[in-house]
Amino acid sequence: MRLSLEANLDYDFPEPADVLLAVEIAQMADQHLVEDRLTVTTATPLAPVEGLHGIGRRTWTRGEGRFLVHYRGIVDVDRRAPDLSGCAMIPLHDLPGDAIEYLLPSRYCRPDKFKSFAVELFGELEGGAKVTAMADWIRDNMRYVPGSSDERTTAEDSFLTREGICRDYAHVLIGFARALDIPARMVSAYAWKLEPPDFHAVVEVYLDDCWHLVDPTGLAPIEGLVRIGVGRDAADISFMTIFGSANLVSQRVQVERIGGSNPD
Repeated sequence: MRLSLEANLDYDFPEPADVLLAVEIAQMADQHLVEDRLTVTTATPLAPVEGLHGIGRRTWTRGEGRFLVHYRGIVDVDRRAPDLSGCAMIPLHDLPGDAIEYLLPSRYCRPDKFKSFAVELFGELEGGAKVTAMADWIRDNMRYVPGSSDERTTAEDSFLTREGICRDYAHVLIGFARALDIPARMVSAYAWKLEPPDFHAVVEVYLDDCWHLVDPTGLAPIEGLVRIGVGRDAADISFMTIFGSANLVSQRVQVERIGGSNPD
């Protein structure tokens, strides 16, 4: 399907600060960037840098006073919702280098905290069936509550309170998966049919020698996700990292289907 994406960010910087933006569509095998344009109201030249593992692109700039970001892109997505039931786990000694770090603890995800729980509930299942069961458990047992978490909330916190937003659902799934030796990384994405529209956080797990997308919230179809970047957890995938302070004025994300068979 062909999707049209747009993001508008409006912030106010009381003092000048460096900013790392991550809003651009990543060029990948199952999502082909047709065209895009990023504009920022700043006197500082934009300085693009490669995203983690070469996925996507981030951009250095500088915020001062009123700071406006507008991004628009068109992308062709060629992906079906995966059936993970037949996907096998990869023996640890056969994992590629770029998957190994996604087995390890990170700022928000401590797999050791979930080990006994994950083994008891999911340990007897095979391969991808473990991940499907984990995502189902999260949807059935957590409540989606906007405003219930912040930048200090860890996967363990979300697991204990049984509530959160997309970042928290993703963190819990990552914690479960890593606890059972399945590499799992966090993905920032645009999401078709997500209501209300916003930047979305989902998960990729490494099975059968490739990465598979999983949305533990179940709020957006996998075939309509458009990756921006990947990382160990939310600390790595923020759409805007501010090295200073700023005040949000407004923010808007829009995703529309404009082509493909049987568009809705």
